[in-house]
Amino acid sequence: MKVKFIFFTTLLCSILAFTTSCRDGKNTDISSAQNSSATTTGLLGVGTYTFNEFSFFQALDKVDSCGLQYVEIFPQQAIGGGLDGTMDYHMDSSIQRKILEKVAANGLTLIAYGVVTPNGESEWRKLFAFGKAMGIRTFTAEPDKKDLPFISTLCDEYEISVAIHNHPFPSKYWHPDSVLSAIKGLSPRLGACADIGHWVRSGLDPVASLKKLENHILHLHMKDLEPIDSKDTVKDYRDVHWGKGIANISGVIQELKRQQFKGMIAAEYEGNWENNVPDVTASIQYFRKTDKEQ
Repeated sequence: MKVKFIFFTTLLCSILAFTTSCRDGKNTDISSAQNSSATTTGLLGVGTYTFNEFSFFQALDKVDSCGLQYVEIFPQQAIGGGLDGTMDYHMDSSIQRKILEKVAANGLTLIAYGVVTPNGESEWRKLFAFGKAMGIRTFTAEPDKKDLPFISTLCDEYEISVAIHNHPFPSKYWHPDSVLSAIKGLSPRLGACADIGHWVRSGLDPVASLKKLENHILHLHMKDLEPIDSKDTVKDYRDVHWGKGIANISGVIQELKRQQFKGMIAAEYEGNWENNVPDVTASIQYFRKTDKEQ
Protein backbone atom coordinates (compact mmCIF):
# COMPACT_ATOMS: atom_id res chain seq x y z
CA MET A 1 0.00 0.00 0.00
CA LYS A 2 2.85 2.37 0.77
CA VAL A 3 4.37 1.91 -2.71
CA LYS A 4 0.98 2.50 -4.34
CA PHE A 5 0.44 5.64 -2.27
CA ILE A 6 3.86 6.99 -3.28
CA PHE A 7 3.20 6.10 -6.91
CA PHE A 8 -0.17 7.82 -7.19
CA THR A 9 0.96 10.86 -5.20
CA THR A 10 4.03 11.33 -7.40
CA LEU A 11 1.99 10.76 -10.55
CA LEU A 12 -0.57 13.38 -9.50
CA CYS A 13 2.18 15.90 -8.77
CA SER A 14 3.76 15.22 -12.15
CA ILE A 15 0.46 15.76 -13.94
CA LEU A 16 -0.16 19.05 -12.14
CA ALA A 17 3.34 20.23 -13.07
CA PHE A 18 2.84 19.73 -16.80
CA THR A 19 1.70 22.40 -19.25
CA THR A 20 1.24 21.91 -22.95
CA SER A 21 2.43 25.19 -24.41
CA CYS A 22 4.11 23.44 -27.35
CA ARG A 23 0.84 23.77 -29.29
CA ASP A 24 1.97 27.26 -30.29
CA GLY A 25 5.44 26.09 -31.22
CA LYS A 26 7.02 26.81 -27.85
CA ASN A 27 8.73 24.28 -25.62
CA THR A 28 6.66 22.55 -22.96
CA ASP A 29 7.55 24.07 -19.59
CA ILE A 30 7.31 21.54 -16.77
CA SER A 31 9.81 23.16 -14.46
CA SER A 32 9.43 23.63 -10.72
CA ALA A 33 11.21 26.19 -8.58
CA GLN A 34 11.61 23.54 -5.90
CA ASN A 35 13.21 21.00 -8.24
CA SER A 36 17.00 21.03 -8.34
CA SER A 37 16.89 19.44 -11.80
CA ALA A 38 15.03 22.48 -13.18
CA THR A 39 17.46 25.25 -14.06
CA THR A 40 16.77 28.58 -15.71
CA THR A 41 17.75 26.81 -18.94
CA GLY A 42 15.66 23.69 -19.34
CA LEU A 43 15.23 20.51 -17.33
CA LEU A 44 18.41 18.58 -16.63
CA GLY A 45 18.10 14.84 -16.86
CA VAL A 46 19.79 11.73 -18.21
CA GLY A 47 19.26 9.50 -21.19
CA THR A 48 19.52 5.96 -19.83
CA TYR A 49 21.59 5.03 -22.89
CA THR A 50 24.39 6.49 -20.75
CA PHE A 51 23.91 3.51 -18.42
CA ASN A 52 23.22 0.89 -21.09
CA GLU A 53 25.64 -1.58 -19.47
CA PHE A 54 23.04 -1.88 -16.69
CA SER A 55 19.33 -2.62 -16.51
CA PHE A 56 16.76 0.17 -16.56
CA PHE A 57 16.01 -0.34 -12.88
CA GLN A 58 19.73 -0.03 -12.09
CA ALA A 59 19.95 3.03 -14.33
CA LEU A 60 17.21 4.75 -12.32
CA ASP A 61 19.32 4.34 -9.19
CA LYS A 62 22.22 5.94 -11.06
CA VAL A 63 20.04 8.89 -12.07
CA ASP A 64 19.38 9.36 -8.34
CA SER A 65 23.12 9.28 -7.69
CA CYS A 66 23.64 12.08 -10.22
CA GLY A 67 21.18 14.28 -8.32
CA LEU A 68 18.69 14.44 -11.19
CA GLN A 69 14.97 13.77 -11.66
CA TYR A 70 14.18 13.62 -15.38
CA VAL A 71 14.66 10.50 -17.49
CA GLU A 72 14.79 9.62 -21.17
CA ILE A 73 14.24 5.89 -21.73
CA PHE A 74 16.58 3.89 -23.96
CA PRO A 75 14.28 1.37 -25.72
CA GLN A 76 16.79 -1.50 -26.05
CA GLN A 77 17.76 -1.54 -22.36
CA ALA A 78 16.97 -4.62 -20.25
CA ILE A 79 14.22 -3.83 -17.74
CA GLY A 80 15.71 -5.51 -14.66
CA GLY A 81 14.09 -5.79 -11.25
CA GLY A 82 13.18 -9.41 -11.92
CA LEU A 83 11.24 -8.48 -15.08
CA ASP A 84 12.05 -10.08 -18.42
CA GLY A 85 12.46 -8.19 -21.66
CA THR A 86 13.64 -4.74 -22.66
CA MET A 87 12.14 -1.25 -22.52
CA ASP A 88 10.46 -1.92 -25.85
CA TYR A 89 7.13 -0.17 -26.46
CA HIS A 90 5.39 -3.50 -27.13
CA MET A 91 5.54 -4.50 -23.43
CA ASP A 92 2.22 -5.40 -21.81
CA SER A 93 0.38 -3.17 -19.37
CA SER A 94 1.33 -5.20 -16.28
CA ILE A 95 5.01 -4.58 -16.99
CA GLN A 96 4.29 -0.89 -17.61
CA ARG A 97 2.67 -0.58 -14.17
CA LYS A 98 5.65 -2.17 -12.44
CA ILE A 99 8.04 0.16 -14.23
CA LEU A 100 5.97 3.22 -13.27
CA GLU A 101 5.93 2.06 -9.65
CA LYS A 102 9.75 1.85 -9.67
CA VAL A 103 10.05 5.29 -11.29
CA ALA A 104 7.69 6.84 -8.72
CA ALA A 105 9.41 5.09 -5.80
CA ASN A 106 12.68 6.69 -6.93
CA GLY A 107 11.00 10.11 -7.14
CA LEU A 108 11.80 10.41 -10.85
CA THR A 109 9.85 11.63 -13.88
CA LEU A 110 9.77 10.02 -17.31
CA ILE A 111 9.97 12.67 -20.01
CA ALA A 112 11.23 11.11 -23.22
CA TYR A 113 11.61 7.80 -25.04
CA GLY A 114 14.08 7.06 -27.81
CA VAL A 115 15.79 7.06 -30.14
CA VAL A 116 13.06 4.92 -31.70
CA THR A 117 11.75 4.66 -35.26
CA PRO A 118 8.67 2.48 -35.78
CA ASN A 119 7.92 1.16 -39.24
CA GLY A 120 4.55 2.17 -40.63
CA GLU A 121 1.34 3.69 -39.29
CA SER A 122 0.28 0.74 -37.13
CA GLU A 123 3.57 0.68 -35.25
CA TRP A 124 3.59 4.44 -34.79
CA ARG A 125 0.14 4.29 -33.23
CA LYS A 126 1.29 1.52 -30.88
CA LEU A 127 4.21 3.74 -29.84
CA PHE A 128 1.94 6.69 -29.10
CA ALA A 129 -0.47 4.53 -27.09
CA PHE A 130 2.49 3.27 -25.07
CA GLY A 131 3.71 6.83 -24.55
CA LYS A 132 0.31 7.97 -23.31
CA ALA A 133 0.16 5.11 -20.80
CA MET A 134 3.67 5.86 -19.54
CA GLY A 135 3.31 9.64 -19.31
CA ILE A 136 5.91 10.28 -22.02
CA ARG A 137 6.00 13.84 -23.33
CA THR A 138 8.48 13.48 -26.19
CA PHE A 139 9.67 10.74 -28.51
CA THR A 140 13.12 11.14 -30.00
CA ALA A 141 13.11 9.52 -33.42
CA GLU A 142 14.40 9.50 -36.98
CA PRO A 143 11.15 8.91 -38.89
CA ASP A 144 10.78 7.87 -42.49
CA LYS A 145 9.78 11.07 -44.27
CA LYS A 146 6.73 9.42 -45.82
CA ASP A 147 5.34 8.81 -42.31
CA LEU A 148 5.66 12.42 -41.13
CA PRO A 149 2.14 13.65 -42.08
CA PHE A 150 0.60 10.71 -40.17
CA ILE A 151 2.97 11.25 -37.22
CA SER A 152 1.92 14.90 -37.18
CA THR A 153 -1.72 13.90 -36.68
CA LEU A 154 -0.74 11.50 -33.88
CA CYS A 155 1.23 14.25 -32.15
CA ASP A 156 -1.89 16.39 -31.94
CA GLU A 157 -4.22 13.49 -31.13
CA TYR A 158 -2.11 12.20 -28.23
CA GLU A 159 -0.53 15.54 -27.27
CA ILE A 160 2.94 13.99 -27.42
CA SER A 161 5.83 15.59 -29.32
CA VAL A 162 8.24 13.94 -31.73
CA ALA A 163 11.74 15.41 -31.74
CA ILE A 164 13.73 14.46 -34.84
CA HIS A 165 17.21 13.29 -33.84
CA ASN A 166 20.39 13.99 -35.78
CA HIS A 167 22.86 11.16 -36.08
CA PRO A 168 26.09 12.28 -37.78
CA PHE A 169 26.61 12.79 -41.51
CA PRO A 170 25.55 11.10 -43.77
CA SER A 171 22.35 10.22 -41.85
CA LYS A 172 19.19 11.78 -43.29
CA TYR A 173 18.69 14.35 -40.51
CA TRP A 174 22.32 15.26 -39.83
CA HIS A 175 21.88 18.93 -40.80
CA PRO A 176 19.36 21.37 -39.26
CA ASP A 177 18.11 22.26 -42.75
CA SER A 178 16.99 18.65 -43.27
CA VAL A 179 14.93 18.79 -40.07
CA LEU A 180 13.36 22.14 -40.98
CA SER A 181 12.46 20.82 -44.43
CA ALA A 182 10.91 17.66 -42.94
CA ILE A 183 8.64 19.45 -40.45
CA LYS A 184 7.54 22.32 -42.68
CA GLY A 185 3.77 22.75 -42.61
CA LEU A 186 3.23 20.06 -39.97
CA SER A 187 2.25 20.14 -36.29
CA PRO A 188 4.38 22.34 -34.00
CA ARG A 189 4.69 19.21 -31.88
CA LEU A 190 7.07 17.94 -34.55
CA GLY A 191 10.48 19.51 -33.98
CA ALA A 192 14.13 18.81 -33.30
CA CYS A 193 16.10 16.73 -30.84
CA ALA A 194 19.40 18.59 -30.93
CA ASP A 195 22.26 16.16 -30.39
CA ILE A 196 25.18 18.50 -29.68
CA GLY A 197 27.89 15.87 -29.97
CA HIS A 198 26.65 14.56 -33.30
CA TRP A 199 26.69 18.08 -34.72
CA VAL A 200 30.35 18.29 -33.73
CA ARG A 201 31.00 14.93 -35.42
CA SER A 202 29.32 16.28 -38.58
CA GLY A 203 31.53 19.40 -38.60
CA LEU A 204 28.70 21.73 -37.58
CA ASP A 205 28.79 24.58 -35.07
CA PRO A 206 26.35 23.66 -32.26
CA VAL A 207 25.46 27.27 -31.43
CA ALA A 208 24.81 28.19 -35.07
CA SER A 209 22.73 25.02 -35.46
CA LEU A 210 20.63 25.92 -32.41
CA LYS A 211 20.04 29.38 -33.86
CA LYS A 212 18.88 27.88 -37.14
CA LEU A 213 16.37 25.65 -35.32
CA GLU A 214 15.00 28.37 -33.04
CA ASN A 215 11.37 27.78 -32.01
CA HIS A 216 11.62 24.15 -33.15
CA ILE A 217 13.92 22.63 -30.50
CA LEU A 218 11.93 20.28 -28.29
CA HIS A 219 14.66 18.20 -26.67
CA LEU A 220 18.46 18.00 -26.36
CA HIS A 221 21.08 15.28 -26.14
CA MET A 222 24.02 17.01 -24.49
CA LYS A 223 27.60 15.85 -24.96
CA ASP A 224 31.01 17.46 -25.04
CA LEU A 225 33.77 15.91 -27.14
CA GLU A 226 37.48 16.12 -27.80
CA PRO A 227 39.21 14.84 -30.95
CA ILE A 228 41.32 11.70 -30.88
CA ASP A 229 43.57 10.16 -33.51
CA SER A 230 41.44 7.88 -35.66
CA LYS A 231 40.85 7.02 -39.30
CA ASP A 232 37.17 6.52 -38.58
CA THR A 233 35.37 9.76 -39.45
CA VAL A 234 32.44 8.93 -37.16
CA LYS A 235 34.35 7.80 -34.07
CA ASP A 236 37.24 10.24 -34.05
CA TYR A 237 36.04 11.95 -30.87
CA ARG A 238 35.59 10.88 -27.26
CA ASP A 239 33.31 12.17 -24.54
CA VAL A 240 34.73 14.53 -21.93
CA HIS A 241 33.20 16.47 -19.05
CA TRP A 242 31.07 19.35 -20.26
CA GLY A 243 33.14 22.49 -20.72
CA LYS A 244 36.36 20.52 -21.32
CA GLY A 245 35.87 19.79 -25.03
CA ILE A 246 35.24 21.59 -28.32
CA ALA A 247 31.41 21.67 -28.33
CA ASN A 248 31.25 25.15 -26.72
CA ILE A 249 28.84 24.05 -24.01
CA SER A 250 28.97 27.51 -22.42
CA GLY A 251 27.83 29.03 -25.71
CA VAL A 252 25.14 26.35 -26.04
CA ILE A 253 23.78 27.20 -22.59
CA GLN A 254 23.81 30.91 -23.42
CA GLU A 255 21.92 30.32 -26.67
CA LEU A 256 19.35 28.07 -25.00
CA LYS A 257 18.84 30.75 -22.38
CA ARG A 258 18.34 33.37 -25.10
CA GLN A 259 15.73 31.12 -26.73
CA GLN A 260 14.04 30.60 -23.32
CA PHE A 261 14.31 26.86 -23.80
CA LYS A 262 12.24 24.93 -21.24
CA GLY A 263 12.44 21.36 -22.54
CA MET A 264 14.60 18.47 -21.36
CA ILE A 265 18.37 18.45 -21.63
CA ALA A 266 19.32 14.78 -21.54
CA ALA A 267 22.90 14.13 -20.49
CA GLU A 268 24.62 11.48 -22.56
CA TYR A 269 28.09 10.31 -21.59
CA GLU A 270 29.32 7.67 -24.01
CA GLY A 271 32.41 6.39 -22.28
CA ASN A 272 33.71 4.96 -19.02
CA TRP A 273 30.59 2.85 -19.35
CA GLU A 274 30.87 0.88 -16.13
CA ASN A 275 31.49 3.87 -13.87
CA ASN A 276 30.36 7.09 -15.53
CA VAL A 277 28.17 8.48 -12.75
CA PRO A 278 31.06 10.76 -11.65
CA ASP A 279 31.42 11.97 -15.26
CA VAL A 280 27.73 12.81 -15.54
CA THR A 281 27.76 14.46 -12.11
CA ALA A 282 30.76 16.65 -13.00
CA SER A 283 29.08 17.70 -16.24
CA ILE A 284 25.83 18.57 -14.46
CA GLN A 285 27.74 20.63 -11.90
CA TYR A 286 29.40 22.56 -14.74
CA PHE A 287 26.02 23.20 -16.36
CA ARG A 288 24.43 24.50 -13.16
CA LYS A 289 27.37 26.77 -12.41
CA THR A 290 27.49 28.16 -15.94
CA ASP A 291 23.72 28.54 -16.12
CA LYS A 292 23.73 30.54 -12.90
CA GLU A 293 26.59 32.81 -14.00
CA GLN A 294 25.15 33.77 -17.40
